[in-house]
Amino acid sequence: MRATSSLLGLLAMASTQAQDAAPGQRLFDSNCAMCHTATPDRRALMGPGLHGVVGRKLAAAPGFGYSAALAGLGGQGRVWTTAELDRFLADPTAYAPGTSMPVSMADPAQRQALLAYLGKLAGPATAAVAAASGPASTAADAGSWSADRPGRIHEWKVADLPKPFATDSASNGPRTVPRPEGMLPAVPDGFKVKLWAKDPDRGRVMVKAPNGDIFISSTTKRLVKVFRSSTGETADVVSTFAAGMDRPFGLAFWPTGPNPQYLYVAFVNAIVRYPYRNGDLVAGGEPEVVVPRLAQAVGAHSSRTLVFSADGRRMFLSIGSATNVAEGIGKTPPVPLADWEARHGLGAAWGEEEGHAVVLAFDADGKNRRTYAAGLRNCVGMYLYPRSGDLLCSVNERDLLGDNLPPDYLTRVKEGGFYGWPWFYIGAHEDPRLAGQRPDLRDKVTTPDLLFTAHAAPLGMVMYEAPPAAPAAFPKAYDGDLFVAFHGSWNRQTRTGSKVVRVFMKDGVPTGRYQDFVTGFVASDAEVWGRPSSVAVQKDGSLLVDDDVTGEIWRVAPK
Repeated sequence: MRATSSLLGLLAMASTQAQDAAPGQRLFDSNCAMCHTATPDRRALMGPGLHGVVGRKLAAAPGFGYSAALAGLGGQGRVWTTAELDRFLADPTAYAPGTSMPVSMADPAQRQALLAYLGKLAGPATAAVAAASGPASTAADAGSWSADRPGRIHEWKVADLPKPFATDSASNGPRTVPRPEGMLPAVPDGFKVKLWAKDPDRGRVMVKAPNGDIFISSTTKRLVKVFRSSTGETADVVSTFAAGMDRPFGLAFWPTGPNPQYLYVAFVNAIVRYPYRNGDLVAGGEPEVVVPRLAQAVGAHSSRTLVFSADGRRMFLSIGSATNVAEGIGKTPPVPLADWEARHGLGAAWGEEEGHAVVLAFDADGKNRRTYAAGLRNCVGMYLYPRSGDLLCSVNERDLLGDNLPPDYLTRVKEGGFYGWPWFYIGAHEDPRLAGQRPDLRDKVTTPDLLFTAHAAPLGMVMYEAPPAAPAAFPKAYDGDLFVAFHGSWNRQTRTGSKVVRVFMKDGVPTGRYQDFVTGFVASDAEVWGRPSSVAVQKDGSLLVDDDVTGEIWRVAPK
């Protein structure tokens, strides 16, 4: 009898819900169906699909290009609750100035009826939003910007990699739009973010000098600038340190320690050093050429990142590949393979790729050049982890194998190591475009420590460690972890990247998981209003995030 009563109760509830939804469905059909679908595939028409909209993050339906206004609200982590939808439907332009939504619904009773109908379409989309704070696996996480929010954890596994060409390859470079008025990046609860400086020269690489000044190189404007903050809150002194350079990128102070004598600058095809003493706002003299030539040709990747070993005796330089996947170099080097690798390193490519996709090592004076590691397609972010002395690379992997292949990655770089490019990726996965060319290397590829979303474009990184008694120190749990700037994708149908992530470290080794920390720069699958390129920790303990598209530099600190 109890079971029968329960069943009757459920049937009565279902009947009531159907009655509640029926007027709303009629309203949907007459007012909304011309622009929106309500089917589980969430297909977009003139507007996004609305199946599962209740409980979904704003501007998160796949396959639809949202206005910057709604996308910005979504970037803050706002979710479509029934209350939020009610406010939006009552006056869309007041809720999100600039939205393209043309229809409002003034009658509160009609809005409630429509929302009752939409609420019955919750389905899988709402469940996915509810689970978003948990670890995201390769299978569950498509890497889309629309799921990003501070605190979201990502974990990509080698065993779950898709097959090559599982999806078409997209050409989807972002269009930069102005930052919506009043819009700020999204940061975790307990933190705050503010604009620290606006750099019209839009520098890309940011390093902190021993005295706390921030140096930034601008490749396009061919100069290096110094930013100084007396309080940490904003930059109150800005000076051009040196100009007239040949596409400067990497920066490093030498000798290592508290009292450097030079600032080394990596040009596109040379390394020079400028006289420097702590506190200098302008170079102390003319540059001295340390390495006159880096590669036979510049190639497609012009970034050159520079790092010194902890003792200052070795200088490391990363050079990206000249092409996407070296398809034009031929199957054999110009000399016997053993001789070539003895000279250039295990797995080093030849032809137009000679001297590319490598990390080089020199003595501090530029002499004794040798290949430290090869097969790193584009190690844009290179960093010496302070607590272990390990050299780290954040690598932008190859394109045109599909939306989710291959992952970009972060790895410790071992002397003599080979990391796969161009013949292999992520261990012994052979690139089908070069199939059968180097079977001898299959078992010699070093698998990277941490996989990132494919095409996210990880760039600069820094370990978090606050100086003693720093007024803006992060909680102790962040100590020793890395922050990495993701510049964002172009070779992906659904945009990814354009954020800063926290890489969890244990005993100096990436654990395999990372977490969204600063998000909200993406406006839609087609538009962004920011692209982080570099990060640095100020002497007050706050984190700086450099955006090389807008020139905005953000400061993140605990509340």
